Amino acid sequence: MESLDIQAIRATLPHRYPMLLVDRVLELEPGVRIKALKNVTINEPFFPGHFPHFPVMPGVLIVEALAQASAIVAYRSDPDAMGGRKLFLFAGIDEARFKRQVVPGDSLILESTFLKGMRGVGRWAVRASVDGQVACEATLLSALRPTPEA
Repeated sequence: MESLDIQAIRATLPHRYPMLLVDRVLELEPGVRIKALKNVTINEPFFPGHFPHFPVMPGVLIVEALAQASAIVAYRSDPDAMGGRKLFLFAGIDEARFKRQVVPGDSLILESTFLKGMRGVGRWAVRASVDGQVACEATLLSALRPTPEA
């Protein structure tokens, strides 16, 4: 079982501020599953507009954080993909449910398990939770594709 700090995450994912939404990997089985952490702070760039008097992390960004955690699983099982040499793209989001608001000060636990895949398309069971309470559950579909040449 691996763990990754922010430097190893940055070496794995092509995302950068303000879109890098994984702070630490707590547990990783490449190609199988991940448990990661996103520390949600009042300094997030989306809070001034969502919502100024009651800041709530947008659901779409919770799903993005789950997708990034899933991408770490995929990238770490394919070293040729790391660092942006391949792109982990959304192909679909099914059965997404939001059950708890995520607010500044929360430690968002991101969990993703690879379900099945074929020809670069994968299916993932994902869950985000805070203090053991489910904030979001969904099934994600992804496509791992070569990065287009610039």
